Amino acid sequence: MRALSSFHHRRLVLRGAAGLGLISGWNARATAASAGSSIPAAANAVPLSAVRLLPSVYLDAVQANQAYLLRLSADRFLHNYHRFAGLPVKGAIYGGWESDTIAGEGLGHYLSALSLMYAQTGTPALKPRIDYIVAELARVQQAQGDGYAAGFMRKRKDGTVVDGKEIFPEIMRGEIRSAGFDLNGCWVPLYNWHKVFAGLFDAQTYAGNDQALQVALGLAGYIDKVFAALNDEQVQLVLACEHGGINESFAELYARTQDKRWLALAQRLYHTKVLLPLTQGRDELANLHSNTQIPKLIGLARLHELTGRQSDANAVDFFWKRVTQHHSYVIGGNGDREYFSAPDSIAAHITEQTCEACCSYNMLKMTRHLYSWAPDAAYFDYYERTHLNHILAHQNPSTGMFTYMTPLMSGVAREYSSEENDFWCCVLSGMESHAKHGDSIYWENGDTLFVNLYIPSTVEWQAAAARLELNTRYPFEGDIDLKVRRLAGQRYFTVALRIPAWASRHTVLVNGKPHVAAKNKGYVLIRRRWKAGDSVRLALPLDLRLEAAAGNDHVVALLRGPMVLAADLGAADKPFSGLAPALVGANILGAFAEADKRQAVYRSVGSGRPGDMKFTPFFSQYERRAAVYFNAYTEEEWAASEVAFRKEEARLKDLSDRSVDVMHLGEMQPERDHDLQSDISYPVSYRGRNGRDARTGGYFSFRMKCANGPLVLQASYWGEERNRDFYISIDGERIAHVKLDGSNPGVFIDQEYAVPERLTTGKAGVVVRFDPEPGHTAGPVFGVRLFTQRAVTSS
Repeated sequence: MRALSSFHHRRLVLRGAAGLGLISGWNARATAASAGSSIPAAANAVPLSAVRLLPSVYLDAVQANQAYLLRLSADRFLHNYHRFAGLPVKGAIYGGWESDTIAGEGLGHYLSALSLMYAQTGTPALKPRIDYIVAELARVQQAQGDGYAAGFMRKRKDGTVVDGKEIFPEIMRGEIRSAGFDLNGCWVPLYNWHKVFAGLFDAQTYAGNDQALQVALGLAGYIDKVFAALNDEQVQLVLACEHGGINESFAELYARTQDKRWLALAQRLYHTKVLLPLTQGRDELANLHSNTQIPKLIGLARLHELTGRQSDANAVDFFWKRVTQHHSYVIGGNGDREYFSAPDSIAAHITEQTCEACCSYNMLKMTRHLYSWAPDAAYFDYYERTHLNHILAHQNPSTGMFTYMTPLMSGVAREYSSEENDFWCCVLSGMESHAKHGDSIYWENGDTLFVNLYIPSTVEWQAAAARLELNTRYPFEGDIDLKVRRLAGQRYFTVALRIPAWASRHTVLVNGKPHVAAKNKGYVLIRRRWKAGDSVRLALPLDLRLEAAAGNDHVVALLRGPMVLAADLGAADKPFSGLAPALVGANILGAFAEADKRQAVYRSVGSGRPGDMKFTPFFSQYERRAAVYFNAYTEEEWAASEVAFRKEEARLKDLSDRSVDVMHLGEMQPERDHDLQSDISYPVSYRGRNGRDARTGGYFSFRMKCANGPLVLQASYWGEERNRDFYISIDGERIAHVKLDGSNPGVFIDQEYAVPERLTTGKAGVVVRFDPEPGHTAGPVFGVRLFTQRAVTSS
């Protein structure tokens, strides 16, 4: 069967460019290209304001996002900032996360998005909003009197929610209660401030607002006083709570002011537990929250650029290679339920909770840093894969709304945010992602212009006083046309066109004639005397190929050029309950037929199981149910798999026949039917199954029918849940103390508990209750059954 390629093992060794001599590349940033036969040692992105998008799916995304940004209200994002400063509020607070203790994060992202969009489009209506937000933050700081400005809140032990500022005197006294997402009752306050700093820096960079730097300095002064009161051990305690890239914030402040006070603080905010192993070349990422870690490494990248410390560069390089080669899905995203799994275990983690959008948003930022140190086309092979297949899939351009996860489990549809009542982190980073689709197309060093992404656009290249225009239907078609639209006289310079690793059969025409170009680090280099009207055509082959999941050659995805193709399993508003489709045969790749070349639509011919399928670009299946990964079988393997499926089907029918009652947790109607009661309890969904958990101090309970005679209660859990400690009670009497230790990887498990007959005799029903031990979580529980006899053991 096998004709597999894998981006995990292609050109990502990077020819030794990254991870060793990185600082030499950074210091050589101003070095001009040599005679056009090799790639410069470093590169800068052409400013976003110099690039304008032409009609394409990328421009559609930008326009949908700009409309959304203009519908939103700055005053509603400023609500808590005003309120906690004692100033009149000017708009009702938004719902979702903006009404939770993480409130205020949205303002920083919104300021960044407005600033990026202003640079990307030049839309006049955006600039007054940027200036207004910065001015209001300055007004908040004046009212606070100490540089403080924040919207986050603190939940006290008695449940009351108050101004988050009250945690900082406690922290300064050494009273630090830090967990993964909680710092003294605040939901990730330093992460929140990282977004505020980023917004302020972007307002200065992209919108020319210098007041933003003064606001940033005032806030930095407040935060500096907090950390000045702590010893190094206490700093590490604080950093145990997700803190985004707060180290990057202070590194950037140093870069803008040259005040070494900020560099010292940036270097002190080094989370040793996570960063030291990476510096030493150890992949200990399994079970770590992905998006908690990535911004820390971006901070190290910025510090490397400012100090030249090689260990920081080594950590970033090692992390990037491990994530992209061993922890990433075919669309470029990473994480299952937001967490890294073991290296090369992607095939065991294809669920409806894959690929948090923020992770890819940040991995693309990191990629830009690495590329700028040592340009190599392999970085942009990854960048393009993720930008096209994940970031574009993350926004529905017809509504402008965003996903949190991008599910890769077969038959699962994407779920999108609402206009005003979600504001998850991925909504907020999405506002930025779709405001800057032009920021990485063109890069430069001296008289070399790199073209890294083939997105229809124009660029005003200041170094050559030239205007160039890129036109293409790529990735739907392989022809890419670059034309010099304006150039005074004639001028020597080099155009470096990225040749993706999958495109070995490419051709280059200059002014319509075949051109033999020098090649280096994945680029064709065209150096000549250019004039207005000159043109280049690059033709890339868009062949189909199968790509295996990292670590499992029997689980494959279909690609055409850079684009992931997925089976269309029907409309999102129609349920899917069939088998996950598979591909069967000795030559699977040869069993596809072109149905619509212009739109990249294909059909499997005789190889699809349970039937043949239509394949279309994954990113654009906005309101469809899709299948991305497929088990690849020989005919013999498929026959055996069918037998196992039928056996499991019979087992489930037997379970159903012997059930007195079944509780489908996490589903609205069953929970109503069973009179669910709860506190600090949340519905969850994972791998196609709904469930519910209860966090520390909470519980959930429900009524179930019962029958005379011995009964068994069966509860279902995900086998990798660890550090879960809770009790199960029936009518107030505990029948089980459950401790989940993660010892059953990759499967759901059913655990059975005998129910004392005296608890059910003569009763029509009982109340089943789950209570966590303090400091722990109960569940998630993915269903509960009561049986008239012992259930069949199953996982």
